[in-house]
Amino acid sequence: MAGPMGRPMGGPPGGKRGMHGPMPKPKNTKGTIRRLLGYILKEKGLFFGMLIFAAISSIASVSGSLFIKPIIDDFLTPLIGKNFQGELVTEFFKMLGIMACVFFGGAIASYGQSRCSVYLTQKTLTTLRKDLFDALADLPISFFDSRPNGEIMSRFTNDVETLRQFISQGLTQFISSGVMIIGSFCIMLYLSWQMTLIVIAMVFVMVFVTKTLGKKSAFFFKKQQEELGSVNGYIEEIIEGQKVVQVFNHEEEVVNHFGGINENLRKAATSANTFASMLGPIMNNLSHITYALTAALGGMLAVKGVLSPGEIVAFLQYIRSFTQPISNITQQFNNAFMALAGAERIFEIIDQKPEIDEGYVVLVNATVDDNGNIHETEKHTGIWAWKHTHGDGSVTYTRLAGDIVFEDVTFGYTDEKTVLHDVSLYAKPGQKIAFVGSTGAGKTTITNLINRFYEINDGKIRYDGINIQKIKKDDLRRSLGIVLQDTHLFTGTIEENIRYGNLEATHEQIVEAAKLANAHTFITHLPDGYDTVLTGDGSNLSQGQRQLISIARAAVADPPVLILDEATSSIDTRTEKLIEQGMDKLMHGRTVFVIAHRLSTVRNANAIMVLENGRIIERGDHDDLIAQKGKYYQLYTGNFAENK
Repeated sequence: MAGPMGRPMGGPPGGKRGMHGPMPKPKNTKGTIRRLLGYILKEKGLFFGMLIFAAISSIASVSGSLFIKPIIDDFLTPLIGKNFQGELVTEFFKMLGIMACVFFGGAIASYGQSRCSVYLTQKTLTTLRKDLFDALADLPISFFDSRPNGEIMSRFTNDVETLRQFISQGLTQFISSGVMIIGSFCIMLYLSWQMTLIVIAMVFVMVFVTKTLGKKSAFFFKKQQEELGSVNGYIEEIIEGQKVVQVFNHEEEVVNHFGGINENLRKAATSANTFASMLGPIMNNLSHITYALTAALGGMLAVKGVLSPGEIVAFLQYIRSFTQPISNITQQFNNAFMALAGAERIFEIIDQKPEIDEGYVVLVNATVDDNGNIHETEKHTGIWAWKHTHGDGSVTYTRLAGDIVFEDVTFGYTDEKTVLHDVSLYAKPGQKIAFVGSTGAGKTTITNLINRFYEINDGKIRYDGINIQKIKKDDLRRSLGIVLQDTHLFTGTIEENIRYGNLEATHEQIVEAAKLANAHTFITHLPDGYDTVLTGDGSNLSQGQRQLISIARAAVADPPVLILDEATSSIDTRTEKLIEQGMDKLMHGRTVFVIAHRLSTVRNANAIMVLENGRIIERGDHDDLIAQKGKYYQLYTGNFAENK
């Protein structure tokens, strides 16, 4: 909801809830990796700092094992059977001291790597969440209509969490393990090329196993993320509709349905983790086999005098330093696959086409001189005008009056089904136009088209004589005030929720708007008055009180055009009478579109449009339509008889 005096600060998007079908398979894994690295490299200092610290830590770990050969061959072996003293012992302890310093330096580097990783992870995710939220804010209403909120929320929760785990743990593991693998391989090749050949052969086996299992694991991890989004969406849907579930005794059906989609998640997660969990044990066993084979070959080479005991022990240590990082990397493939699946789902939202706005007519503050000429001004005057910049550079101003005209408008939410057929109507400034008809007749659709939540397929809608497709959407919506059947209140005080319609409104203006909607009395009787904090979409208020606040929010916006979409449907008859006078004041001098299921509320409308199957089948004021004894007569007399 918005008004000309203030632009809304942006709240949680809304949409229809419902189950969402399976999402597309992965499109471009390499492209996802490149984009993810692009986000990571926005913090180049932290990334390269983490890279350098990881390299130093790994080098320290690798080089520390170099001391094993001289310690065994140059110190321990010569001291066998001798007194543990003398110059050789002194040199031995010096060597141990140097070794300790190397490992201590590696520990400091490891700490630096950890700190850089934490900051890099959080800053990267902050940027990613911001881009994701910015993308959502620019998407059309149709996007939210086709997806459950829980499925969208899973992008911010589950998918972002998988990225956090990968960047903070997996990425650093890949870097440090890579350095250790390269360093260990070079030193092993230096110590014994014969034993290194065995290690290389086993590495090819490891790579083959990882590649085979990795493909299957990646597919099922993507499936797991999709099923998790479906589960979250269904849970949110049922929690919000719990009263309906219990009223109709559908607990068993809901539980059974949840069991089905939960079972789908279990199958996908089991398959994903089965292949992923197989990697670790297989890699460990292959590394043990590698260790045994090289130890046997090393023993044979030592017997022949090709290698010294120190070289054999050092080489075996480097096998651990070489194969353990490989095992670590394969175990991190679990996180990597999940992270890529999550990143792809996040980028899918970011890549959605934003709401297109090619409008160029804007809304400006204006003054009117004695000759009736309109002039633009920076000051708020209470007078608004459409600023129309033409192709030749000339500018014309049209005063905002609230004149709405539909000319042969045809519209369908999908190409397969047309909702409105050649609808034509007009609303002069200050007129009250009511729409009545059965559910699905197209009443709400008409108001959605005025807001340009959707674009018409054919025809024209003119606002003060201007095609609304030429008006910038933000400016168009600033001129409209809306009170919906489903109220939405944000977490905050009552005053903040009313001010949502006009961020520049003073406390006095808010109180005046509340009085206009007859909300002031019940607000002042609350313990904290206007400072009462609303939570859970205003769950601490009655449905009628929430609707009154929604009406006050529209009143403080002071819009020239007002749309009431069954605004009093959730208000009891007594409350409805209380606000009737206030609503009349609110509607005075404005163009008003009313959708109401209580036909008694539209009796004083200037024109009543009766819709059926997307067409206007009757039009006129109340008396005219009653005299015609058509559809409106049937609806009205049926409603009247029922109320009796």
